[in-house]
Amino acid sequence: MIEHTLDTSSSILYVEPKTSLQKGDFERLAQTVDPYIEETGGLAGLIIDAPQFPGWENLGAMTSHFCFVRDHHKHIKKIALVTDSALGNVAEHLASHFVSAEIKHFPAGELDKAKQWISPL
Repeated sequence: MIEHTLDTSSSILYVEPKTSLQKGDFERLAQTVDPYIEETGGLAGLIIDAPQFPGWENLGAMTSHFCFVRDHHKHIKKIALVTDSALGNVAEHLASHFVSAEIKHFPAGELDKAKQWISPL
């Protein structure tokens, strides 16, 4: 399950995985961000706040995750990964080859630094 909040004043989508990722999580994310992206053209950033990566519930959830990334990455300027998971470093370097957003890894607990990096004002 993913909890998420769209801060329209800063144009940042906050995502916080609580349990293994499910297919419906990405459908709900799309329902939240798609109208905003259509109206504004995109997001300043996405912050994924996950001290540890919870994994996927099943193959369908993983496929939905990759489809969400494919359909949305061109509309997001920066992605901040706030995690202590080793996957954070891997994702920062590997994903940068597949997505147009700038990606940066922050240790867990550094949510404020991630916000400042996306919106330095």
